[in-house]
Amino acid sequence: MVLLTPFVGAAQSFVRSELPTTLSTPWEITYGPDDFLWLTESEGRVSRVNPTNGNKTVIYTAPDYYAGSPQEVLPCVQAPIGAGTGGLALHPDFTDSSTAYVYFVYSYNSGSVDTPSTKFRIKRLKWDATTNAITNDTNIVNLIATGHHHVGGRLKAIKQNNVPYLFLSTGDHGVSELKQPDCYSPPSSNPNNFTQDIETPQGKIMRVNMDGSIPLDNPVPGNPFYTRGHRNPQGLIHHASLGTIYAVEHGDITDDEINVLYKGMNYGWKEIRGYRNDNSFPGEADYAANYIPDPSVPNDSLVDPFYSWCTTLPIDTTESNPFCTVAPSGGTFYGSSAIPEWTNSLLVVTLKDNAVTDKEVYQFKLLPNGDLAPSITGSPNPKKFFGNDQALNGRLRDIAVSNDGTTIYLINNGGAATDKIIVYTIDSTTSVVNTNLPSSTIGLYPNPTTNDMVYLKGTKELEGFLKIEIYALNGKLIFTSFHPREINVTSLNKGLFLMKVITDKTTYPLKFIKQ
Repeated sequence: MVLLTPFVGAAQSFVRSELPTTLSTPWEITYGPDDFLWLTESEGRVSRVNPTNGNKTVIYTAPDYYAGSPQEVLPCVQAPIGAGTGGLALHPDFTDSSTAYVYFVYSYNSGSVDTPSTKFRIKRLKWDATTNAITNDTNIVNLIATGHHHVGGRLKAIKQNNVPYLFLSTGDHGVSELKQPDCYSPPSSNPNNFTQDIETPQGKIMRVNMDGSIPLDNPVPGNPFYTRGHRNPQGLIHHASLGTIYAVEHGDITDDEINVLYKGMNYGWKEIRGYRNDNSFPGEADYAANYIPDPSVPNDSLVDPFYSWCTTLPIDTTESNPFCTVAPSGGTFYGSSAIPEWTNSLLVVTLKDNAVTDKEVYQFKLLPNGDLAPSITGSPNPKKFFGNDQALNGRLRDIAVSNDGTTIYLINNGGAATDKIIVYTIDSTTSVVNTNLPSSTIGLYPNPTTNDMVYLKGTKELEGFLKIEIYALNGKLIFTSFHPREINVTSLNKGLFLMKVITDKTTYPLKFIKQ
């Protein structure tokens, strides 16, 4: 790891570095429960990186990866068909050998050599943690539609009511008529006109079971759509303790959005851009006022964004105008107490640098119920970080956080000299760092454990003991104990867990494994 520069943002200070890892157009980065970074790269590759030294292993390359064909170019803008490697998700019970699956998205040719037809698919990989190798691969969802713009492609594995599902984002697939008004003839054939249609694949968040089948309780039986009316959703964020899912998506000249996903609901693109009543686009308020719900979708209604950037339509809508859209991409939920100012926040990365935007990280502080906390004088919400490093960092495609919350990992694809893994670590010499993360002699034994009981060791550190909290790796509180010395873990499944030993003065973080 090569140390570069310190960075100070608000009251928090970080040290910037880069892992010496060679990457090729990375799209997803996930910090796994095994304390390794998992990434997708170009040409259908899945990689695993040691965050300590940057050593990378390509664990899988799709043998049928297909990058599209010149026969599939859209003539009006000479745009190639959407292709590439997209999102990656680890099974929510990844540490259990029976469910140690990696899921990822990539493009393949569903046609023939002479008549190509590029589509996307979700593939499931079986991971063997003993040999650190893939032992089996299965195509679980095929024929995922693509287009010439706005493919989406983010994948997230989320438990709802303790049942795991895969969520996949798809974009509207169309070229903006504000920028290319004559691209489609007739204009009504532009794919972005169909994002609210439940029978089309454009502009959706899809939900499937972990084997690729369609859940029985999806909004419409036999239909994979979960929400609709999205433009280009490139980020999915899960607030596990609340069960809330946020989608991050690109606007068109105005109105990049973060949306809270409610099953079956309609987010309005392209008749509504951002907030329905902000007049950022002519006619959207009237459309909302006269909206007719789809009778096939229970309780169907329009939903306003959780947050929208850039809510004023510019007078000049040519490509030369520095649109204030930030092009938000990946995001993650920050639930750790390691950076107190960030606890209970959404972190979202952006791709765009122009006269009014930077390629940076936005921090959205949340209220306990998951709503956006209000800005106060001298402390705006959201806050922006790392923009001063954008020439080094490039176009920020995704973000991950270490399990202890002390380290931020970013990936870029393009916009800098190389694609890379960028690391921001808390600078404890100058930061306002949470004193609830001291070094100590407190410990836990046996660890790993196969027993029903585990025990704390440490005497002085346990003075003023209040309670013990145990968290799943997704940040969800799953267990509380008020015994100062022993913890009954009978109710816990096998896996890796995070523990907080809380006293009246401080909190001690621990990890343990139940085998």
